Amino acid sequence: MTTTPTAADGPTGAGADDAPAPAGPRGPGRAASVAVYVLGRLLTAIVSLFAVIVAGFFLFRILPGDPVRAMTEGREVTAEQREELRRQFGLDQPLWLQFLDYAKGLLHFDLGVSFQYREPVADLILERLGPTLLLAGTGTIIAALLGLFLGTRAGWRPGGRGDRINTAVALFFWSVPTFWLGLLLIVLLASGRGFMPGLFPTGGMVDPTLTGPVERALSTAQHMVLPIVTMVAVIYAQYLMIMRSSLMDEKGADYLTTARAKGLRDALVRRRHAVPNALLPTVTLIFLNLGQVVSGVILVETVFSWPGLGQLFYSGLQVPDIGLVQGLFVVFAASVILMNLLADLVYPLLDPRVRP
Repeated sequence: MTTTPTAADGPTGAGADDAPAPAGPRGPGRAASVAVYVLGRLLTAIVSLFAVIVAGFFLFRILPGDPVRAMTEGREVTAEQREELRRQFGLDQPLWLQFLDYAKGLLHFDLGVSFQYREPVADLILERLGPTLLLAGTGTIIAALLGLFLGTRAGWRPGGRGDRINTAVALFFWSVPTFWLGLLLIVLLASGRGFMPGLFPTGGMVDPTLTGPVERALSTAQHMVLPIVTMVAVIYAQYLMIMRSSLMDEKGADYLTTARAKGLRDALVRRRHAVPNALLPTVTLIFLNLGQVVSGVILVETVFSWPGLGQLFYSGLQVPDIGLVQGLFVVFAASVILMNLLADLVYPLLDPRVRP
C-alpha cells in the first residue's frame, strides 16, 4: 500500500529526494561474510591436514632401515617368519594399497598398529597424552604470564635499562638449544656434580615408591620443575617481544592521550587502556604455541625422560616403528592445524577491526 506524502509530512522536493536513505539491515550480508570466512578457514585446515597425511605417509615409508628386521634383531627368526610379520603389518603390499588402507583407518580414527609395542597407536597415544598436556599446558601458561609481564614493562618505556636487560636476556634464552639447556640444568641441579646436587629428580613423572595422593602430587610437581624451567626459558621471549612491540604501537594512540589529559596516572593509563588493546596479538600467539608446544616437547621429554608423547615419538624413531611415528606425526600436525584454526576464528571476535 502506497502512502502519498502531504504537507503534514514535511517539505518535499529536490532536497528531500537528495537526502540519504537510511542504511538497510546488514544482518544477512554480515552473516554471509562470516559464513564464507569460517568455511574458508575450515577448508584450508582440511586441505592442510590431508597434505600432511599424504606427505607423512610416504616420507616415513622411505626412511632407511627395515622395521621388521629391527624388531627381530638379536632373535632367532627365520626369513619365513619375517615375511609373515611383514604380511601382518601390511608391508608386503604396494605403497598405494598401504595408503588406501591407512586412509580408511583414519576415517574411523584408527591410527594403525605399533610394530614395536604390538598395540593400537591410538591407545598408546591416549596413555601418554596426559603427561604431555600437563607439561605443555603448565609451561605455556607460565611462559605467557612471564613474557606478558616483562613485555609490558619493557614496551612501556622502550630504550630504558629494564627494556634493554629484559630483551637481551629473553633473546639469549630464545637462542639457546633446548636440549643443551636441559642437560645443563640436569648437571647443575639434578646430578651429583652441580652446586646443588640432587635437588630435583629426573626420569619419570612420579616416584614409584610413593602411594599417597598428596605425596604423589608433590613428587609430580618436583619432577616437573626442570622440564618446565627449560620450556619457559626457551619460549617466554616470544610473548615478551610480541607484547613489547604491540604496546609500543599503542603508546601513541589518541585514546591514551585523552586518558592522560583527564588526569589519569601513568600506571592507570597503562593498565586500564593500553595493555588490554596490546594483548590482542598475543591471543593468536597463545593458540599457535599450544599446538607447537605439544609437538615441540619431544626434546624436553627426551632429555628429562618424561613419559609423554615426545619420548614415545623418540623411541619410535629409534626402531624405526613406522606405525607409531606416523600416527604421532599426524597427531602433532593436527594439533598445530587445529590451534591455527582456532586462532583464526577467535581473533576476529576479540578485535572488531579484522571482522569479516
